[in-house]
Amino acid sequence: QVQLVESGGGLVQAGGSLRLSCAASGGTFSSTNMGWYRRAPGKERELVASISWNGGTTYYAVAMRGRFTISRDNAKNTAYLQMNSLKPEDTAIYYCHAISDGYWGQGTQDTVST
Repeated sequence: QVQLVESGGGLVQAGGSLRLSCAASGGTFSSTNMGWYRRAPGKERELVASISWNGGTTYYAVAMRGRFTISRDNAKNTAYLQMNSLKPEDTAIYYCHAISDGYWGQGTQDTVST
């Protein structure tokens, strides 16, 4: 069974940056497409970004383009989400998702203050 553990969330001021990590264990991370999702207060969960198994293809939701960068290190079984120029509307719980396998992490809270 795959386990995904997110880290790196926290409180940051608007305009600041955060880097989220998602450490995977128990599966074949290097062959799994990965994604970051988020759920803001009172809203549905939405896709933030995704990355193919070899890192060759990435996708970003429109609101994140130019500010967020998804990456992965298959040697470390870890996916990352670098978030820059954060806005209060980026406040949400961020989840790591093994798209190919269907597993989810427990989520990490990111709060952006004004």
